[in-house]
Amino acid sequence: MIYLLILLLVLMIAFSVKYAWWKPAVDWKRPRVLMYHMVREHIDGAKFNKLRVQPAAFEKQVAWMKAEGFHFVTMQELQDNWGKHPEKTVAITFDDGYLDNLENAYPILEKYHAKATIYVVVDRHERDWSTYKKAHHNSGELAREPKLNDEQVHFLAQSGIVEIGSHTLTHANLDKLSDAECLVELRDSKAQLEQLTQKTVMSFAYPFGIYSQRDVETARQVGYSNAVTTKEGIDADLPDFMQLQRIKISGKDSMFAVKLRLKLGKRN
Repeated sequence: MIYLLILLLVLMIAFSVKYAWWKPAVDWKRPRVLMYHMVREHIDGAKFNKLRVQPAAFEKQVAWMKAEGFHFVTMQELQDNWGKHPEKTVAITFDDGYLDNLENAYPILEKYHAKATIYVVVDRHERDWSTYKKAHHNSGELAREPKLNDEQVHFLAQSGIVEIGSHTLTHANLDKLSDAECLVELRDSKAQLEQLTQKTVMSFAYPFGIYSQRDVETARQVGYSNAVTTKEGIDADLPDFMQLQRIKISGKDSMFAVKLRLKLGKRN
């Protein structure tokens, strides 16, 4: 019996350390920015299932936020009204431009009157950009994922639900580019997306979350007004709008983990 009690105590301590459920919430007046990639079923044995949030799980997450009184905004709306948003303001973001963002995520957003920002790679078809970060990620898994076509990107931009942001021309690893190459990736992706969507593109996401001060200045120079990173957290009252933090939502997160992530901003 004593061993069972010790085991239960150890498990409770491990659970508390992992999830930090006992910590107080970060001030709910500070907006949360969520980072997603795909909304689709998992693939058996796939490397990137963490990027795949299953549709039923995504709906459960959005429905919970709606029931809890969250206020959904796009990234441009977030910046434009910073400091004036109600408590529990949340910006849902998707990186890359996968077809399932339209087929699976969009109907859920529409159902719950939620909004989102999708950061689109301009040259996105049949690219396995995972290899741009690490050469051994050469499975072709992301290249095979269907991407939004131009007509679908235009539809989303005109929907009133989705803001289209830029994620560069090729999902480039900016750290490996010259100044001139970086300028082309950021400037030309913005221009091409604006031509496609007939909307001004003001929001940007750094591919892989890899960037330097040069890239921040280049993004500002070519006309972006806000940019998101992959740094986990919740920004304070006066953030650097060109280096905003996000809360990562994994395809392997339980609903309990998602709720805690929104409460605290990151894993313990």
